[in-house]
Amino acid sequence: MTNKILIVDDEPHMLRVTELSLKKAGYEIITARNGREAINLAVIHLPALIVMDVSMPEMDGLAALRELKGNPATEAIPVIMLTTRGQNMTRAEAERSGAALYITKPFSPSALAAEARRIMPLAAPAVPVGAIPT
Repeated sequence: MTNKILIVDDEPHMLRVTELSLKKAGYEIITARNGREAINLAVIHLPALIVMDVSMPEMDGLAALRELKGNPATEAIPVIMLTTRGQNMTRAEAERSGAALYITKPFSPSALAAEARRIMPLAAPAVPVGAIPT
């Protein structure tokens, strides 16, 4: 099983913080800046997990989530939704659309890495270079 994670966020700073925290945890990272790009990359790379912002231009995260879950090639990929919105309505819509988890920004990078490990236990991260496997 792959250890690739697709991170989707239109904010360069949040994209970089999320990427660094998951790379540090040993995952291979692919990035996208909107929902449309995320769908295309998900079909090509079939990541083990998608971490996606809700509010983005071109296609928001909830619309992308619905498309991913409606496509047989990507429907089984778990998706963690990230957002600055803490509204119950958005959370409920994400859960109805098939999100595995809904996290409100700001979030702890180490907590995100722990959730990634919990959600995709079969896709163990690669051992970082120089690390001693346990």
